[in-house]
This record gives sequence, C-alpha cells and structure tokens, in this order.
Amino acid sequence: MAFEVDSFLTRVVETGGSDVHLTVDERPMLRIGGRIVKIDMPKLSYEDMTYIIDVLTPDILKEKVKNLTDIDFSYEVKGISRYRINIAFQMNKPKLSIRVIPYNVKTPTELGLPEYVDKFIDAKAGLVLVTGKTGSGKSTTLASLINEINKRYQKHIITLEDPVEFLFTNQKSIVTQRQIGIDTTCFSDGVKYALRQDPDVILVGEIRDEDSVRHALLAAETGLLVFATLHTKDSVQTISRIINMFKPEFRENVREEIAEVLVGVVSQKLVLGKDKKTRHLACEILVNTPTISDLIKKGKTDEVYKFIKGNSFENMKTMNDSLYELLQKDLITEDEAIAMSENPIELQQMIKGVFSGTKM
Repeated sequence: MAFEVDSFLTRVVETGGSDVHLTVDERPMLRIGGRIVKIDMPKLSYEDMTYIIDVLTPDILKEKVKNLTDIDFSYEVKGISRYRINIAFQMNKPKLSIRVIPYNVKTPTELGLPEYVDKFIDAKAGLVLVTGKTGSGKSTTLASLINEINKRYQKHIITLEDPVEFLFTNQKSIVTQRQIGIDTTCFSDGVKYALRQDPDVILVGEIRDEDSVRHALLAAETGLLVFATLHTKDSVQTISRIINMFKPEFRENVREEIAEVLVGVVSQKLVLGKDKKTRHLACEILVNTPTISDLIKKGKTDEVYKFIKGNSFENMKTMNDSLYELLQKDLITEDEAIAMSENPIELQQMIKGVFSGTKM
C-alpha cells in the first residue's frame, strides 16, 4: 500500500515533531524536543521514497529534481501546516529532511525574545542579523520580526527565501515573497532587483557568500531595513565571518560599511526544558553603539564580547546571561545550561556566585 504522505505529515504535527527524516531501508524518524526518535512504522523501500518525493515535489520542479542531488522546496497540507522539504542523496539513495513550518507566526514575546528587539523592528534603515546553527529557530524569529512590521507599519516588505517558509497575509504592509530558484535566480540577484521594486524592508533568507553580503550592505546603505541570517554562534563570530568572506584588500572597507549600517545581532539557541519536551529560546543581543562601531572599524572584534557583557544598560546580553535567566526561572536544568554554553566556566561562576550569596 502506498505511503500516505499527507496523513503522515498531519500526524507529525499532532505529535509535536519539528523535523522528519526519511531514509531508504530505515523507519521514519522525528525530532521531538530536540531529540531524534524512531517511529514504529515499517522501513521505507526505495520505491516508497520515490513515491513520496513525487507526491511532495511541485510540478514546476519535477524535471529539475531528476537531475539534481540536492534541492529545497516547500509543501503544504491544507489546514494543517506548511513544510520545508530538502532532498539529498547518500550512497546514491534519496534522503528527505522535512521541517514543520506552522501557519501561525508567533509574536516576539511568545517566542521569548527580549523586549529590546522592538528597537530592531522600529529601525528605519540598516542591517539586522539573526544567527545560530541549523535548527536554532532563526527562520521563526525572522518571521516574527517581519510580521510585527507588517502589523505596525505601511511598508513594502520583500522576502527572499530558499524556500519560502512562513506565509504572510498583507496587513498594514504589502509583503512580496520570492523563492530562490523559482521567482529569482539567487539571493544576490534577488536583492539587486529588489532595489528596483520600491521596497522599504528586505529579508535575505541566508547570507551565503561575498556577493550576497555586498548586496545586503548596499541595500542597507541606500536607506532600507535589511534582515538576514548567518550560521554563526555569536555576534563576534558573525562580524568576523562577514569580513572574512572578502579578500584581505577589501576587508577594511567592509569593516567600515558594517560599522555604519549594523543595527544589531540576535544570536540564538533552543534549549531543552526540564520537561524534556519544550525548548526555550536563549539569545545573545548585540546593539550597535558608537563604541561597538569603533571596535569594528579598528578590527578589534575580539573585544566586542567584553563590551556586551558589561553593558546591560544598553539592553545587550550575552548567551550566558540568557541561559542564566532561564535557569533562574526554573525552565531548564543546570546541566543543560552548561552544556549549551560556549563559555561554561563563566556560567558556572555566575551560578556559584548567586548560590553562595556573593556578587559577580
């Protein structure tokens, strides 16, 4: 009997799964609460996978899928959810990774984002970066920020995504959603042509290379508000990664550009809660102040972390600050907090200082 694709994807949502992994000769697997769980179903045959891929792939991409080993697109089960589909190959056999994309776009407060991100939403121009590893909720955060602008302001928002994930309904703003590979060739071209489409806000789904950075910076310099993502763990690495995408002879100019247009950086992680099911958002917040701007221009990005750590009055916070707050609210365990920290010794000192009644 054929694999019931829509029925299976509906059950994934009902189970609370965030991701699905389908592999030839393996049982379906779900990610629930950040952990991979094997489902009690028969192993998938090569024929099963071929059928599933055929059902999921939009007609416009069916020929392309035959000739590519990696491709992304979206799928929808009406009334249930949207899904981001990735087809890849391992040992010459197809593999599917499926991400659940809910219809409902949560507010920043519902996600657990700090109140200060309102300043990023209200910015008139510049570059806002949302960073973190795969599965850290970057797309969800971006969708939340974009939807807040959509609800509050009369603007034209252009999103460039690979593939389109959350769907927006025009509210006070007009939202134009373009998919890479279908509506435009690549991120850099998408940004270049977006500048001719009367935008106020541009979302760049992912900064992947020097060309996409260059166009994102150009858009921010021309007075647009640009949101983008990178796969980096914190603000310092984010700034360094962007600069190092360029050849050494161009890096000084790039530092100047970033220092001028950067609004802020949200670097985030999803941390498993005490119930072993819920995941809570922990995030580092960098706000571009004159001092931060000066450090970037002078190439002293390694000093940025110290400034974030010592400037809570500027509404900045380190990842350890955020993990410590979740720990104080009794939402996560100490072991989980330390495991998720990039600087566990510092976090242990913070915890020890409070428990012993001393100031840190």
